[in-house]
Formats: sequence, structure tokens, C-alpha cells
Amino acid sequence: MFTYQPPLKDIQFVLTALLNASKTLNAIPAFAEVDNDLMSQVVEQAGRFASEILLPLNAVGDREGARFHDGVVTTPTGFATAYKQFCDAGWPALARDPQYGGQGLPQILDSVLYEMLGATNTAWTMFPGLLHGAYACLYQHASAEIKERYLPEIVSGRWLATMCLTESNAGSDLGLLRSKAVPQADGSCKISGNKIFISGGEQDITENIVHLVLARLPDAPKGSKGISLFIVPKFLPGDGTPETRNTVTCTGIEHKMGIHGSPTCSMQFDDATGWLVGEPHRGLAAMFVMMNAARLAVGVNGVGIAEVAYQNSLAYAQERLQMRAVERPASRKNEAADPIITHPAVQRLLMNQRTWLEGGRMLVYWSALLLDTAHHHPEPRTRKSAEARLALITPIIKSMMTEQGFQGASQALQIWGGHGYIAETGIEQYVRDSRITMVYEGTNEIQAVDLSLRKIVSDGGQCLNELLNEIESTASLPREAALAGYAQATQEVVQRTRKATSNIIKVAASHPVVPYQIATETLRLVGHCAFAWLWLRAADTAQANHDKDPPFHDAKLATAEYYYSFILPETEQLLRVIDNTLKNSASGKPTAFLAKAISDAIRPD
Repeated sequence: MFTYQPPLKDIQFVLTALLNASKTLNAIPAFAEVDNDLMSQVVEQAGRFASEILLPLNAVGDREGARFHDGVVTTPTGFATAYKQFCDAGWPALARDPQYGGQGLPQILDSVLYEMLGATNTAWTMFPGLLHGAYACLYQHASAEIKERYLPEIVSGRWLATMCLTESNAGSDLGLLRSKAVPQADGSCKISGNKIFISGGEQDITENIVHLVLARLPDAPKGSKGISLFIVPKFLPGDGTPETRNTVTCTGIEHKMGIHGSPTCSMQFDDATGWLVGEPHRGLAAMFVMMNAARLAVGVNGVGIAEVAYQNSLAYAQERLQMRAVERPASRKNEAADPIITHPAVQRLLMNQRTWLEGGRMLVYWSALLLDTAHHHPEPRTRKSAEARLALITPIIKSMMTEQGFQGASQALQIWGGHGYIAETGIEQYVRDSRITMVYEGTNEIQAVDLSLRKIVSDGGQCLNELLNEIESTASLPREAALAGYAQATQEVVQRTRKATSNIIKVAASHPVVPYQIATETLRLVGHCAFAWLWLRAADTAQANHDKDPPFHDAKLATAEYYYSFILPETEQLLRVIDNTLKNSASGKPTAFLAKAISDAIRPD
């Protein structure tokens, strides 16, 4: 069975030594009193809740699953009790406005919390996982009346929320959705339609559920510009308590590959009472607040899965004896076999996991600081800059960290071999649970298109170049010779990325299909610029603080070296693919060879 030890030392390294988070936060009046001691206390308590309460329920949830009968969903044994403990401890209110019952702490601490929750029980984490997005959506776009009625319940966790977007005919293409909303004389609307893939659409752990539903008003134009957002509760609130059951029904739950403890529901709305959130026909703008929060959250979840996978594969590799190592420890000369951690192939698997997860932790915590700055900094210009940078980095976090969460779990299974493939060890559950993260909240391919088209081509690369400038500025700082090579490698990848994206922007004007064709490579290339920047900073920080904890900082320096030696060279392939595609476009055949190959495959002569 999987075990989990909260990685407190590495989390503290990122929060305090690398990012100096308290300094950034103290420049924001709302967080003027947040210091390292406070953050450390929150992190330790979060780790205790995750490891002691959630982890033991992980296998239970997978084995029992959520159960459906006659419109009612029953969650696995212990899930409801754990959620009550979660709320009683005040975790839902951690980073919320005190005006609505929140604790007013920074978002970066919420990210640490959800990394640990995702590491220990991904299915359970799906229930509170949308609370932040629902809160942010209503906080920014709802009327004062809706805020007063719903935000205190969401902040406390007493009511959970859902995101009702997908329909059977409209997945990621929301412009095709058919759900309807008819205005009523009292200012409400009657919502009708069917939604699918609704996480937690029905459950037995909270007394009420708040559905955020996309639908069309009668005068709505076609396409995505005709979508409005509505809040539709399971029970219509009375004087402080739910009173009347709304006409919202769960018609079934999916039988899934993983996250069995999380009910993925089909929902039917039959003239259900709801209220408009934000402006008519501008529902996507409001919903994107929730969607982007969910995308960041699922990236954080990927880091958590990668962490628990690494911990358990490392422990197993230290114990499992198989074959004699090429370079044997002197103490084992007369032994029949060596621990598999002494074999280079296993060392590579372990280091792949470690390098990506520690780099991902730096990336998601840095992005959380951007979120805190974008929402709370007193200077409008600083808020706007942080918001733009966060928008740029969000698809990278969602795509690269969900992929690495899955890859980390798969590599853990590989290290455990046949023992990892059987259910008793718990690894195969993590492989199954993590696979969905690459699909939901917009597939990773959609994330790549979002970055390439909406975040790079649309503004001529301005926001990207501002980030690249900052990375180059870091890389140009004087440093010891031992780290100079990392700085040079970082500068080189930044310069080549700048050139490649500039060429993509130019080609897009005459061949608009090209950015789509190489969107995945573009995303990973820009992502590596961010990872190289953070690993360079991590190496600088480890070197500067080496005497405080030599073994820890030696390991950090070795991991940085592994990134530059074995991971960053992926950019050579990415650049080659981008270059070849741009050359094809110059010759007038940007996708002709792809179309022909597909045509020949599906329509043979």
C-alpha cells in the first residue's frame, strides 16, 4: 500500500529560500502579517490532514466507488466524515475574503494544501476542488445579492459547487450547447437542458449543491457569444437553510477508469430555478474564471501525484534486490543481488520523477504568487502584469504537470515491476486516477492551442517576450563557474525560443494552420524556458545556502544537473519539429503531407 510523507523540507525550500514568498506577500497590505512561521504552521497542519485522514481512504474510495440509485448518490465509506473534518478545521476558508467568512490567507498556501490533498486522495479532492473556482467566479461577477446569499456557504464549505458546461453534443466546443434559460417576472430564470461529466453533481456530503450552469437566453446569438451563466442550487435557499428542492436531477453516474470515489454525473434541469451571473451572453467570460482556477488546481494535483509516486518508488528501489549492479557497493561483494536503486535504468526513472516534480512544485507555487499579486496588489499596473503572466503560464502548468503526474505514476509502476501492476500495492490506482487529468478542464492539446494562439500569436509575443527577458536577466547574473553552464544553457534555449516563436507569429499570418500543427511543441518549449529558469534559480539558492544543510542542498544541485543534462535536451527535438514545420510552410505545403497520410489510411485505393 502506498505511503505518503509530506515533503515539508522541499516545500519550505521553495516557499522561503527560492521564492522568498513572504517578501512578495508583505508588499500586499492584505498579507502584511504573513511570515515564514505562519506559512510553516499551515503547511504542517495540511500535511497532517492529508496523510492521516485522506490517505487511508484512498483505496477505500477506489474499491467501493460512488454508488447511484434512483437519483441518489452515496459516497464511499469515510468520505463524508473526512469532509466534515476538512470544514471543521477551516480549510475551505483558507484563502478567502474575511468579508464572507474567509481567513484571508494567500493563495500560495491553498496551492500547498491542494498538492497534498491530491497526492493522498485524488477522488476525494474532486469534491472541494472546485470551491476556489466557484468562489472566484461569483466574487468577480455575481450581483451583491447572490454574493451575500451564496459566498458564505461556499467559503465555509457547507455547500459544494459544480461546473455544468459539457453536453453530449458539446464537449470543449461550448458554442454548440443547447441548454436554455427563460427569464421570469421575479428576476429568476427557468433552466432546462442536460449536462454530462459533472463532478460531484450529486453527493451526500453537503446539505446543498450550487450548480454553475451555462445556458442560452431566448435572444442569444449563435455560438459562444450567446452563452450566459446561471447559478442553480439543488435546494432553493430560504431563511438561512435549504427549503425547497429544485428541479435538478442526477440521472446516472459514469463507470470510469479511475477516480471511482468521485461521482461523475449526468444532470437534468427541468425548468429549474436559477439566477443570472454577470452580464447576459457573457457567461464564458465569467466561467473562464472558474475554468482557469480549475486548470491551475489540476496542475497542482499533478505535482502531488508525482510526489507520492516518487516517494514510493524510491522506497521500493532501496529495498528490492534484483541482479548484480554493474558498479557494486564494496559491502555487497558476496551478495547474490543488489538493490535495484543501484541499476542505472532505475536511477534514470527515479531522477526523471524527482526532477519534474520538484521543478513543477517551483512552477505552481510561483504561479500562486502571481495569483495573489493579480488579485490583491495595490498597484493596478502590477496587478495587470501578474494577471497577464499567469494567463500565459496557466496552460503550461495544466498540460505539463498533468502529463508528468501520469508519467510519474507510470514510472513508479515500472520500478515496482509486476508488483506495481497488481492492485494490492496501490500504484495502478494512481495510474488510473491520474490519467483523467490530461483530459478534463480542457485537454492538453486544447491547452497548447490556447497558449500558441491566444497567448502568443494574438499579442505578437509581447507577454512571452517579457517573461523571456526576465529569464535572460536572471541567467546573465554573475555566478560561480560550477553553475555558469546552466546559465548559458538557459540563455540559449530562451534565445532559440524567442526566434522560433517569432517565426511562428510571422508564418501564422499567411498559414494560420501552422501554429495549430506545432502547438504542443510550442507549449513544451516555452515550458522548458520556465523550468530552466527555475532550476537555475534553485541551483543558485542551493549553492548560497549550502552550509545550512549540505546533504539537502547537494541533492538539489545534483537534481539541477540532471535537469540540464537529461531533461532540457528535449528542446532540441522540439525546435527541430518546429523548424521543419516552418520550412514546409515556406514551401507552400504546411500540412499537405499530413492530410495525404490520413487520407490514404482511411480511404485506401
